[in-house]
Amino acid sequence: MSHKHSNNPFKKHEDEEIKLDEQVKEEQVSEETPSENNAELDKLKEDFDKLNNQYLRLAADFDNYRKRQEQERESLLKFGTENALKKLLEVLDNFERGAKALEGVEDCQKVKDSFNLVHKQTADILAKLGLEEIKAEGEEFDPNFHEAVMRTPTDEHPENTVVNVMQKGYKVGDKVLRPALVNVASAD
Repeated sequence: MSHKHSNNPFKKHEDEEIKLDEQVKEEQVSEETPSENNAELDKLKEDFDKLNNQYLRLAADFDNYRKRQEQERESLLKFGTENALKKLLEVLDNFERGAKALEGVEDCQKVKDSFNLVHKQTADILAKLGLEEIKAEGEEFDPNFHEAVMRTPTDEHPENTVVNVMQKGYKVGDKVLRPALVNVASAD
């Protein structure tokens, strides 16, 4: 059996609460005037514009900073290259002087002395620029500084010791420019 009318006393109370809630909401909406809504909207727009301008300024500052850093880096590289070339010009000048001085010389010792002098000057200038020779012969093999091109079985040296340097290696600070090509002792 079904009843068309509900005799539930709580149901009536719930319906009344819902109607009251709707009335309160309508009153709150009607209490807010259009001028209050516009004022709040204007404030939000103002805050947005302020934050947007701050963002744009910050983005422009960062872009300028990046460009300035790039120019400084290029300038440092250019200055470093210029400095190295100026120092190497002295070596070039000495080669040219030596070539003129040795035109009529038949003494082989004089040629050797001139060659050794220019070689020493070149090595000194490169050392001033930070170039260091990688120590290899007699040292334990280190793949960070040495490149093994041969392994020689021997009892004269401990295993993994560099017994011969085929080509010198060089570094600047901690950076390896060229590893030393070495012959490494093996136990076999």
